[in-house]
Amino acid sequence: MLATSSRRLPRCLILAPATWGGAGFLPLMPGTWGTLAALPVWWLLARQGPWVYSLGTGLLLALALLVAGPAQELLGRHDHPAIVIDEAVGLMVALAGVAIDWPQAAAGCFLFRVFDVLKPWPIRALSRGTEGLDVVVDDVLAGVMARLTLEVLLLWWRSP
Repeated sequence: MLATSSRRLPRCLILAPATWGGAGFLPLMPGTWGTLAALPVWWLLARQGPWVYSLGTGLLLALALLVAGPAQELLGRHDHPAIVIDEAVGLMVALAGVAIDWPQAAAGCFLFRVFDVLKPWPIRALSRGTEGLDVVVDDVLAGVMARLTLEVLLLWWRSP
């Protein structure tokens, strides 16, 4: 259904959000650029409180699920490197509930990129499909793993 709808929408309405405003077209490490470009959104949402953060993250997830599949079709490749909206969603998951503190945000961002690049089990097992869902789900799982790891590190750091 999404592939059919992509033929009706202008390319820019799919590719602009899918590439996170073009960040995915930056050279060498588009996933990292997309993650870094999502930091201002994290900062704005985190300042609004947990309800707004959750709503914003949910809406971003819905948008990612909506555009990832059609963007793959338009770009002609499964999980095209320019599609980085999934990195934005993964970062929001990784930084959910994190204090508005740049060292913690940097640690969460780093951990998210490590899990996203290495794709340990079960992430790798879920990134084998061909639809937009698997493009987004693997980054959400990387975000969950990064958030759990960050929480353990923060607990260890704060312990007497």
